[in-house]
Amino acid sequence: MLMTSGLVADRTPDEIESASRILGMQRIVSLIYAGADVTPLWNELMQRIGADSADAAALFDLATILQTLGRSDEAQHVLRGAVELKRDFCVVHGNEQGPRLLAFVTQGNFMANTPLDFLLEGSDCVLWLHYVDPETTELKDLPDHDVAFMAIGESTENVPVLARMQLLLADFDGPIMNNDPELISRLTRDGVSGMLANEPSILSPSTYRVPREDLVAVGAGVKALDESAPGLSFPLVVRPISTHAGSGMERINDIPGLAAWLATQPAPELYVAPFIDFCGPDGLYNKQRVVFINGKAFASHMALSEHWIVHYLSAGMAESPAKRAVEQAWMENFDTDFAIRHKESFAALYRHIGLDYFGIDCAELPDGRLLVFELDVAMVVHNMDSPDIYPYKQVAMRKLFDAFVNAVRNKKADTEAS
Repeated sequence: MLMTSGLVADRTPDEIESASRILGMQRIVSLIYAGADVTPLWNELMQRIGADSADAAALFDLATILQTLGRSDEAQHVLRGAVELKRDFCVVHGNEQGPRLLAFVTQGNFMANTPLDFLLEGSDCVLWLHYVDPETTELKDLPDHDVAFMAIGESTENVPVLARMQLLLADFDGPIMNNDPELISRLTRDGVSGMLANEPSILSPSTYRVPREDLVAVGAGVKALDESAPGLSFPLVVRPISTHAGSGMERINDIPGLAAWLATQPAPELYVAPFIDFCGPDGLYNKQRVVFINGKAFASHMALSEHWIVHYLSAGMAESPAKRAVEQAWMENFDTDFAIRHKESFAALYRHIGLDYFGIDCAELPDGRLLVFELDVAMVVHNMDSPDIYPYKQVAMRKLFDAFVNAVRNKKADTEAS
């Protein structure tokens, strides 16, 4: 099922006949992330589509390539075509003798849904993706599965489908993980900051959702900042709604700076929050991604950057042995160090969220509190980094992935025992 010469799918006759089987996100994204030439795979998929324009699986994999290459509009167009043809797609891992996991997903980019395909890397699981939308009226004729997973993440675009799934899953018969679409819909940046506001061990900066015209009035000096974002003062962090990875985010130091930024930013609604200086004594900004599986915390990655907008891919981790040494120590000692220091914070997070699976981006403040930037169910968690450069990640990510598969197994076993 993998690829001849590392690229072109080497399918058995049964797999060729299975119109639902796809290569999936983990295989395709990993190839491109590693710098492989996907031209042979692209050509194979185009040949399949040329021979059969209704080959939904080929369209799906083509959309994944386009999305990975940053051609998002084209990717969404192709994905829509695939989903119009078929609602169910299957990704097989290993010998396919492991649990069968059915994920309820919706159309969108890689951050629209929990990236379960990455979490199942190295397992023997079968993952079914079942696409739903705001017009879905019932969940019927679903693929055979052991456990279901509500994988649709919070976003402005996903609000209608989350509301629909809240109704559809109310009477769902069978074990299901993350079965709380209403709670997921409340995991907005302002929702999370309000949810965690009274936790003494956590700082989740007060975040306001503000119409652009209100901020324009602030920038013009005809409205006070406190009227739109009570209690806030400069410097601020502003960003468009439903953006990630620092896209469109800016630090604003004063009213003229706000006016200048708004002149370049057409988004109709924006998040406004205080700027929290979390720079460490080494002059670097540390940001950690932590994943929670049934309430237990697991290290996903740490990025160290000279810039306050910390993004792993632009932080220079691959080029800096010193930065990687810090990440290695954090990952290897996570259970006996970071997780112990923040035990109270982790317990509070799980108490408020209560989902089987979610992730946070955070940092450690000098006063010991956990600074929470974001909380989501759809953060990308992967093991694509080179084992030659990041050998320590292999153990940590295997531990996380195994814990997720065990959670699926336990969900199934608990249901069978009851």
